[in-house]
Amino acid sequence: MIDLRHIPDRWRRLDVTVRDLPLGLALIVAAVTPGLRGKGTQLGDLPDRPWDALTALVVALECLPLAVRRRRPLLCLPLVSAGFALDQLRGYHTTAGAALPIALVSTAAHLERYRRTTMVAASVAYLLLAVALDRTGSSEGLAGFVTFYVLLAISWGIGSWLRTTRIAEAERRRHIAEATRTAERTRIARELHDVVTHHVTAMVVQAEAARYLTAAPERLDETLTAVTDTGRRAIADLRHLLDLLKPDHDAEPRTPSAGDLGELVEQIRRAGQPVELTEEGSARSSGGAEVAAYRVVQEALTNALKYAHGSHTEVRVRHGAREITVEVSNDGSGSDAASPGGSGRGLAGLRERIDLLGGEFTAAERPGGGFVVRATIPAGSAA
Repeated sequence: MIDLRHIPDRWRRLDVTVRDLPLGLALIVAAVTPGLRGKGTQLGDLPDRPWDALTALVVALECLPLAVRRRRPLLCLPLVSAGFALDQLRGYHTTAGAALPIALVSTAAHLERYRRTTMVAASVAYLLLAVALDRTGSSEGLAGFVTFYVLLAISWGIGSWLRTTRIAEAERRRHIAEATRTAERTRIARELHDVVTHHVTAMVVQAEAARYLTAAPERLDETLTAVTDTGRRAIADLRHLLDLLKPDHDAEPRTPSAGDLGELVEQIRRAGQPVELTEEGSARSSGGAEVAAYRVVQEALTNALKYAHGSHTEVRVRHGAREITVEVSNDGSGSDAASPGGSGRGLAGLRERIDLLGGEFTAAERPGGGFVVRATIPAGSAA
């Protein structure tokens, strides 16, 4: 059995000429239907003429070019116009004359070049037809010819409006696609910054500390093992992020949450930073708010490791029903001798991330020394 649900998709996959042909065939059927003979447009009010062998050619000339009305509008309109002119001059008055306004609408909607030239040429052709009909004995009069010309001009205007609407919609979609790509690039760049800065800072601090542990082999081995583990985690995270850049990737983004803070704090402790973690409430399994809370703690701890290495650092996270509150502070008593330096992008990126989620973010020096980072993030915020 044929699955009717797939018919629209199969129809859209057909060539546009094949999809446009049925309209022309329908007009041919209407034109040869006995009850509709002589019921078409009668420009010039000439007497009806019985159909003859030329009638079939006229009907075909009016209707069949509609198959290329979108692909070749400059071919469609002249052929349909010639058929319409013969239809009126010969007095057949077939319903196939309805193809002319359709051709005008399609040409105005799909013609990209020579639009003004086409309008002028079509107007001149209509004027010549009106003169020929008048000389043949037409009783239409100037008012009748002008009225019909206005109707044809309206058809062109409808096509032009459709073209403008289509272009505006394509431009809107282009802007949306560009904005989406920009947002995705920004998101990936932010993730790269968070991952690289955090891991590399920990490795630099650990390697710097290893210089002073040559007299303590056990602690030296411990520190070097921590450097190796951090490097492996950095490589794994970078590979995952790079996989996301592939067009055909099917991996889900690896997004940490506030529930992973224990592992993060333990990693910073192994790098030589004394950290005290206090959590209130329970973290949700997913959500933009949880990811943002994790990134705030990660960036704040990375900065503490850079600029206040060895200082006592406190992390307080409260998971409320309506918001997540994060505070990371240090007393500034450590040393920044091992710091690899920074660009300031981390805190700026955090502020932007929290602002997008509708939260509040502050990062400032404490009056008594040290530094404190605070963030309030609405719970359930989208990523």
